[in-house]
Formats: sequence, C-alpha cells, structure tokens
Amino acid sequence: MKALHDQHFLIDPQAINRIADLEDVQGKRVLEIGPGNGALTRALLDRGAIVHAIELDSILCEQLADLFSEEIARGQLTVQQGDAIRCEIPPFDLTVSNLPYSASSKITFRLLDIGFSVAVLMYQSEFAERMVARAGTKECGRLSIMVQTYAAVQQCFRLPPNCFSPRPQVHSAVVKIFPREPIFPINDRRLYANVVRALFSHRRKTVRNCLKGSAGSMLAPDWVERVLAALPDEILKSRPEALYLEDFATIANIP
Repeated sequence: MKALHDQHFLIDPQAINRIADLEDVQGKRVLEIGPGNGALTRALLDRGAIVHAIELDSILCEQLADLFSEEIARGQLTVQQGDAIRCEIPPFDLTVSNLPYSASSKITFRLLDIGFSVAVLMYQSEFAERMVARAGTKECGRLSIMVQTYAAVQQCFRLPPNCFSPRPQVHSAVVKIFPREPIFPINDRRLYANVVRALFSHRRKTVRNCLKGSAGSMLAPDWVERVLAALPDEILKSRPEALYLEDFATIANIP
C-alpha cells in the first residue's frame, strides 16, 4: 500500500501480534486511529474485535475497503475517512492504535476527554517517556501533567525502526493508558487545562510571572489577581516543572 501522507507502516508480524494481544478485544468495539496498511486491523479482526478505523488518507481508505470488503459486509469493520483530531468518533470500548506522531498529543487529549476503558497506543519513544515523566522533575511538561492527572500509564515495550516501512529515524514505544479520576479534586477541568497550558508556555519563568504573562490570553485577568493574592510564596517563586499534581489542582481550584 502507498499513502499520500508521511506514514510509517508497521510490518513486523511479531510486533503486530504483541500489540494486538495486550488487551482482550473479543466482541469489543475497538477504535483504531491511523490503520495505514491494515496490518494491525487484521490482527484485531482475527481476535474477534469489532473495529472502527479512522484514516485521514483517502487512498488508504479505498485500499482498506477493498482489502476488508468481507469484514465490512459482515459489520465487523467500519472504515471512516477523517481527521481524528476533529472528526466525529462513535462510541467505543477501547482503542488500539499506531497514532500519527505529528498529532499524538492532540489525539491523546481528545481520547481522554471522550473516555474509554483502556487504550493501547504507539508513540514516538521520546513522547512516551514525556508522558510518564514525574511531576517535580525537569523532564515533566504539559503532556506529563495532563495525562497523569486523568490516567495511569503503563510502558509496555519499545520497537526499533526496522519494524516499520519506511523506517522512521526514531524508536517507537507502546503504552497502555488507564483513565481514572484525578487524585486531587478539580473543580473546573477546562480551567485546569488552561492553567497547565499557561504555566508550561513559560516554563523557565516563575509561577508568578507565568500567570501574569497569561492574564488576558489564556486566563481571566481578575482571576489571576485573586490567585496571586492567595498562593503562598513557595509556589509563586517556583518554576512550573517543580510543581506537583496537587499544586496544579490547588492553583486551578482558587475561586
């Protein structure tokens, strides 16, 4: 199969089977984003999954429709052309996907907003490492905080470039994501997301200066004034990367 977009197809049979076996998909509605050449799709179908595949590339959609015409006729597979960042996504139980690396962050955030039982997702290895970076460390960033606020992440295994065609210049990593309620209560999830985004937009500055710099753009100026007056100097003088999950919740929950 050939694609119009810059995609790296998973071609290693052992890797495909390892991914497909990470969760029991028998009889479950499985969302697959970026099915590409259909290798993982085939493995999921063989294990009894009811697959809804979303593919951006129209040529690949046509090829997948031909390749899986029998499964589509039986209702075991649906192929939808669309951008998973913004297109309509039908109800599903879990997702097993080799995500397009350029859209990994946006798709991950959207999946967390939608909700699912478990996600088996493949990322660029550096991206996966950022997801599990501990709060309070230099490696921690917006992705780390947002994912760990709403989910537990389990690293499964890495895949070298020779598992793909064409070969990428980076290693890949497969993780499992389990949604959960935040450890620390959050009153307004949208405000919380804006606070995290605002702080990591200026991660080299102090929390005080980050909040001031985001007033009027990401955050309401009057709210920022109340936060600056309420927070202890210990937090205001810190850099965002030094904060813990509880600190982000504390900031966002100030009325």
